[in-house]
Amino acid sequence: MKLSRKLLIIGFISLISFNSCNDDYLQLEPTDKVSANDLFSSPAGVKTFMAGLYYQMPIEDFNSTPFQGISWNTGDANNNGGFPIIITDDACGSQRDDIDHGGSFYWWNEGYKLNRDINLLFSVIPDLDVPQEEKDALTGEAAFMRAFTYFALAKRYGGVPIITEIADVNDSTAMFVPRSTEKETWDFVLENCDLAASLLGEGDGNRRRGTKWAALALKSRAALHAASVAKFWDRAPLSGDAKDAGLVGMDASAANHYYAECISASEEIIKNGPFSLYKANPASVEEAAENYREMFEDPNRSFDEVIMLKGFTLEGANLGSNQDNWGNPAQTAGAWPHPGRFNPTIDFVDIYEDYSNPGQDAPIITTEDGNYNNYDGYNKSRTYLEFDSPLDIFANKDARLHATTILPSSIWKDTKIVIQGGYIKPNGQAVIEAKAMTTVNGTTYYTYGGSTGKLYSGFDPAGGNYTRTGFLFRKFLNSQYVPKLGWNYSTTDWIEFRYAEVLLNYAEAVVESGTGDATLAEKAINDIRHRAFHKTNVPLTLENVLRERRVELAFENKRYWDLIRRREYHTVFSNTYRHSLVPILDLRTMKYIFVRKNILNTNPHTFLTAWYYKPIPGIGSNGLIQNPQY
Repeated sequence: MKLSRKLLIIGFISLISFNSCNDDYLQLEPTDKVSANDLFSSPAGVKTFMAGLYYQMPIEDFNSTPFQGISWNTGDANNNGGFPIIITDDACGSQRDDIDHGGSFYWWNEGYKLNRDINLLFSVIPDLDVPQEEKDALTGEAAFMRAFTYFALAKRYGGVPIITEIADVNDSTAMFVPRSTEKETWDFVLENCDLAASLLGEGDGNRRRGTKWAALALKSRAALHAASVAKFWDRAPLSGDAKDAGLVGMDASAANHYYAECISASEEIIKNGPFSLYKANPASVEEAAENYREMFEDPNRSFDEVIMLKGFTLEGANLGSNQDNWGNPAQTAGAWPHPGRFNPTIDFVDIYEDYSNPGQDAPIITTEDGNYNNYDGYNKSRTYLEFDSPLDIFANKDARLHATTILPSSIWKDTKIVIQGGYIKPNGQAVIEAKAMTTVNGTTYYTYGGSTGKLYSGFDPAGGNYTRTGFLFRKFLNSQYVPKLGWNYSTTDWIEFRYAEVLLNYAEAVVESGTGDATLAEKAINDIRHRAFHKTNVPLTLENVLRERRVELAFENKRYWDLIRRREYHTVFSNTYRHSLVPILDLRTMKYIFVRKNILNTNPHTFLTAWYYKPIPGIGSNGLIQNPQY
């Protein structure tokens, strides 16, 4: 064997089970290094090393936080559930409402740490004493992980240093690699997707490692992102040295090239892949809602749609996730003291269609005048619509809303979830979002719908354990899981790529570019709608595509990046409040009314155009050109 380099396998010993009482273990030499050939000549060695690389991949799963970085699932994940879903217009946190983009140092360092390990893998593959077929498979997986890593960097920083070899620490010039242009970086991502797709097989049912289809799904996603940056750059143009050098931004003329790359990758999956929508033809709205919900509760039951997932099999710090604890309502919180942290907004709920009016947003109407843009709170001069149950106002809404959110009076774990924000006394006095009680005809009523915090799940600000928007989180929650007193006990797998996203990528690329197969793209969005029990097809328009994307991919950490790549964040958040829907019991009629208002104890937010890119850390020592306005 020509190779003399030794691989330092960080954590290798911890990944293999040894008997600490065995004296033979103490005689192993060396105890901290394994030769490349020894490691990769055994299936167990390959699995161990590759598992370490996959563990580092910047997959934005349940534990991804813009504030701390990826895989933030320590034993004290004190982030109040600060995940990407609460920094968009789709939701806010029960205690926080910031839209800070944060975390630049962490993402940069972790990205280049993984890139170093991937380069190490690339460097040893040619000299491994294994069949060429195995070398090709390892090269394909390395290319897939490299593409994934640089995609994570490019969408945050624009053009970044492209480092494909292990640097010689004795060569000072090799240690300082300048930033490539943003276009060169995106091209590098797509080149590695192509290499991976050409070398990897179909996976033989494996959804936890890179495959040809995962590489094409990544290309579909990355190419759409690049195309959007090029097309919509002028919506929020930046200036400065980084812009002048092409390190951020691309010319609009590049957009159609990237749309074409997205279209070709997506078409390969659609026309030749083994995928379909999970339970695509439900018999009722209720069945559609349950099918959609169960796909995320256990992705392993939906391998016809899942292209790649990240597995969570072990409980505890740095292993599981905490989304069941953060997401459960207070009424089903078990022993966990911090529930109810994810609060979908009425702005998000309004996007879902009504079955009686396909192809249109269906904002929740609360008053006879139909004005749903009034967020001034309760006004006794307005005539409010009345409902026997808080759930009635959502009748006829898209099945995916019921599968994605917990609505007022929804049933979850055989429990009616009480979300109430106040009452109107018999004398007409309104008491809203303030803890109180009153007695009418011998019966005591409570503003929040119950006498103690374990009997309701809405609007009480105590401890941040209740929704302040009128809605709670359902998607991904495990109906059999009872929250425990401890961190990261959830082991629900995360779907990183699924067929529905590829269909939506394709439809958007076709609409935005005016190229591709419009008939196939229209079928793509309507197939997704049919799975939600919509019977009427809608035309292929940008509005319809983007609505479908938002509701179908809700809370899958796509909305944040859609606002970034389409350069819409600064218009969505321009001194902007997010809003709540407050159910109120009118004690005069014993009916429920609803009030649309600004979320209590929140501030208006503005997204700065500089935030479309993160600051490059360490420029004082690495000599890189900083991104604009930092």
